[in-house]
Amino acid sequence: MGLQNSKTLYLDAIKNNYAIGAFNFVNLETLSAILDAANELKSPVIVQCSTSAIKYAGIKEIYAMVQAKMTNIPVILNLDHGKTFEDCKNAIDNGFTNVMIDASSLPFEENIALTKQVVEYAHAHNVTVEAELGVLAGVEDEISASNDEAKYTNPVQAKEFVERTGVDSLAIAIGTSHGIYKFNGEAKLRFDILSKIEKLLPNFPFVLHGASSIPQDKVKLAEKYGAKLKGANGIPETMLFEAATKHNIVKVNVDSDLRISFTAGVREILALKPETVDMREYLKNGKKYVNEVVKEKIEKVFNSANKAK
Repeated sequence: MGLQNSKTLYLDAIKNNYAIGAFNFVNLETLSAILDAANELKSPVIVQCSTSAIKYAGIKEIYAMVQAKMTNIPVILNLDHGKTFEDCKNAIDNGFTNVMIDASSLPFEENIALTKQVVEYAHAHNVTVEAELGVLAGVEDEISASNDEAKYTNPVQAKEFVERTGVDSLAIAIGTSHGIYKFNGEAKLRFDILSKIEKLLPNFPFVLHGASSIPQDKVKLAEKYGAKLKGANGIPETMLFEAATKHNIVKVNVDSDLRISFTAGVREILALKPETVDMREYLKNGKKYVNEVVKEKIEKVFNSANKAK
């Protein structure tokens, strides 16, 4: 089964009450861990790269790795947080099947104009587009915003934005946050805002960014072997399950969980076997923990196991 764009998969997710995990990768090990888990559980999956990951690994190399690992499950290759038209065009021209244009920090009219430009080019190449409205707090990769800048998505603006841009899915701000330190206090997602948006845009696909849950067992494992992650916390998985199964959240981004898990695996081997210089040994252990996290998300959080068609 070849790479797919998001259109049919997102409609199926809405119809059958599940979300598709969108997992970031930067190398062959993380990509393999993600795709192996999705293939084992027969789940559709989104593998995605930020612009900084593309700079690190190379866009042609990324596409070749994904193609080499393709199996019989539906896979979307997504650009995560493209900031410019050129970012998105580069991904489209190099085989990505979905792109995210993130102009959420721009004024509303400028966001619309840039998103519409990307949509027109993407649709001409059978590629679907995700955009963002509202600004998430936190820091991850090249994405940053202070808590003061965090702003919930306005439901009325969301409807206008979708209608004027023709975008295929919309990332909304309802309380999630980028990075591994998401909350000072209790986590809270604004399902009331989400419900208002869904009422104005029925059966439309929505996306959650900054939705890692920061698994505490992996945090403790990483800390045991020297990592300094005190206070790392994330979105409770019960909230993510509710978003995936009771609302039209069809895509949930996961990045920090994978970073922590991979780091824990590498640190563990280097601490337990300080004599090793075999990169395969510690990279394999990092891959193992990423695979565990992806499988848990698919089975227990996103409800997407056995949904591959």
